[in-house]
Amino acid sequence: MSQDLYDLLGVSRDADADAIKKAYRRLARQYHPDVNPEPSAQEKFKEVSRAYEVLSDPQKRAAYDRGGDPFSGGMGAGGFGQGAGFSFTDIMDAFFGGAGGPTAGGRGPRPRVRRGQDALIQVEITLADAAFGATRELKVDTAVLCTTCHGAGTAPGSQPITCETCRGAGEVAHVQRSFLGEVRTLRPCAACRGFGTIIPDPCRECSGDGRVRSRRTLTVKIPAGVDTGTRVQLSEQGEVGPGGGPAGDLYVEIRVAPHPTFTRHGNDLHCTVTVPMTAAALGTTLTLPTLEADVEQGADSGVETSVELEVRPGTQSGTEQVMRGRGVPGLRGGRGDLVVNVVVETPTRLDPRQEELLQELAALRGEEQPTGQVRPGSKSVFGRLRDAFNTH
Repeated sequence: MSQDLYDLLGVSRDADADAIKKAYRRLARQYHPDVNPEPSAQEKFKEVSRAYEVLSDPQKRAAYDRGGDPFSGGMGAGGFGQGAGFSFTDIMDAFFGGAGGPTAGGRGPRPRVRRGQDALIQVEITLADAAFGATRELKVDTAVLCTTCHGAGTAPGSQPITCETCRGAGEVAHVQRSFLGEVRTLRPCAACRGFGTIIPDPCRECSGDGRVRSRRTLTVKIPAGVDTGTRVQLSEQGEVGPGGGPAGDLYVEIRVAPHPTFTRHGNDLHCTVTVPMTAAALGTTLTLPTLEADVEQGADSGVETSVELEVRPGTQSGTEQVMRGRGVPGLRGGRGDLVVNVVVETPTRLDPRQEELLQELAALRGEEQPTGQVRPGSKSVFGRLRDAFNTH
C-alpha cells in the first residue's frame, strides 16, 4: 500500500482516535460493497479498512509513524483473515453508530413492563361551555391493569422461568461467512420473543399481557376559553402498558358546536342584528342576549344575560358596533369583544298609505328623482378601460 494511510482516511497526522474513527465510518458507508456496487468500491473499502486497522491501534500507528511496516509479524498482506486483528464490529459501527448497533455487544433482554400508549378521544361542547368552562363525565375504553395477576401476566401461584434457548439473554447469535470472514450477529430470541423469560402458565384473564380492556367513566374539567382543536391532557389516564406498566396520558380534543346566534373569531363574538329602515333612520334601543344567557345561572347570581344596544339615528346598513368585554374569556386571562353587525331592512311591499307617506318624505327631502352619488375617486368601467389604454 503506497498511499499514505492518513491521506486514505482524509485526516491529519495529529488526528485523535475519535477523528480517525469518524473518518473511517464515513468512508466505510461510502465504499462498502453492499452499498456501492462499483467494481472499484471493494478495493477502496479494503484500503480504507487496512488504514483504519493501523491508525486505530496505538502500537501499529507508532510503528507506521516511525517508518516501519505495520503489517509485519505474520499478519499477511490481506488483512482480513483470521488473526488479522481487525474487528468486524468496527464495520458495523460505521452503519449503526457504535456499541449500540445490532452486531455489537448484547443488548440484553427487553423488559416486559413498558409504558402504555397515549389515548385520544373527542368531545363536543356548546359555545357557552367553551367560553366559561364546564365539567363533563366521559366514558373511555382503554387497557387497564389486570386485577387477577396485577400486571405479572402469570396465573396465581406461578412464576416466569428462564428461557432455555437464550439462557435469559433475550438474544441468540447467528454466524455467517462472507468475504470479510465470519460475521456474528445477535437477534431477538424467537422462543421468548426477546424477554429472556417464558411464562409457562399465563393468566387466563389477560392471557399473559398483564392488562385487559375495560370501559370506565372519567371526570374532565374543561377550562374556560377553549376552542375547537384544543386538547385537555389527563396524565396517566391513557392505556396501561404491557406487563402492567405505567399508563400513558389521555388527551380530550374539544369540538365546539355551532351557535345559532354567535360566531367566534378568536376571542371575539360576532352577530348580526336586522332593524327596520325607520328604526335605523330615527334611532332605537335593542335588547340583545349575551352568551351568559346559555348558561344555567341561579336566580341571585347577578350575571347579566342581556345588554342594551343603542342604534343611533341615521345608522347605515353594515355598520359594526363593538361592545367591549362581551366576548369569550381567554385561556390566559382577559376577554374578547362582541361585534354587532347592523343590517338595515328595506321594505319590499307597501300599502297605498305607506307608499303615499314615503312619497311625501321624498318630496320634503328633494329625493323624488334621485341621481345617485358617485364616491370620490370611483370611475365607470369605460373610464377605467380608457385609462388603461392611455397608460400604454
